[in-house]
Amino acid sequence: MPELHVLLILFGVGAAAGMVNVMAGGGSTLTLPVLVLLGVDAGVANGTNRVAIVIQNISATLTFKADRKTRLRKSMSYALWAIPGALTGAFTATRIEDAWFERILGVLLIVVVLTMVIPRSNPDSESTVRKSPWSGPVLLLLGFYGGFIQVGVGFLFMAVFFHLLHMDLVSTTVHKVVIVLLYSIPALLVFAIAGDVDWVLGLSLASGNATGAIAAARIAVRRGEKAIRVVLIVAVLIMALRILGIL
Repeated sequence: MPELHVLLILFGVGAAAGMVNVMAGGGSTLTLPVLVLLGVDAGVANGTNRVAIVIQNISATLTFKADRKTRLRKSMSYALWAIPGALTGAFTATRIEDAWFERILGVLLIVVVLTMVIPRSNPDSESTVRKSPWSGPVLLLLGFYGGFIQVGVGFLFMAVFFHLLHMDLVSTTVHKVVIVLLYSIPALLVFAIAGDVDWVLGLSLASGNATGAIAAARIAVRRGEKAIRVVLIVAVLIMALRILGIL
């Protein structure tokens, strides 16, 4: 049984990660390094983090549903593309070591920030959201990445929904939360079967994630797009600068 201070650290880190994950993304850049610093093997940390991701997104989804913000049927139609990718990514999961990939991802995240601050025509309502022939394949690839390592996938989902499908940021946030929940459940099962989950640490982390996720979902509903935009821009910039070795 881990010591109490370890569980408290994980709860605190989880709470911060849960808020960031719901409002933007990149919370796993906090949780994975902390798990590794606490002596957890990198592969087990990757699997253990999925416990928190699942509980976090259940909490956020229920909060959005209570505020009548969810469109579960539409979210599930998007998730059907992401789930096969996530299963494939989970089966082949390993730590990313390709420095070039990290540089490319860092640049991509900065581009996401820039496009978020560029004025855009009014986003479509949920009933008139744009369709794109690229949305399915892109969601499949994002599912693979999410199943593989998860870090930063929230940013990419938000970019796809915001730009490719032209959704407002509140709808984008809700769909992202539900999709990540739906593909994370089978991905977690893959890690669990492989023995790559520490359930005690994962549930401690998850309790914090859930707390942060509920708070973030309420902020998103009450403060709307402006609050999400601010958190998203700050979170993406910090993650991009860390990936590029600047911060």
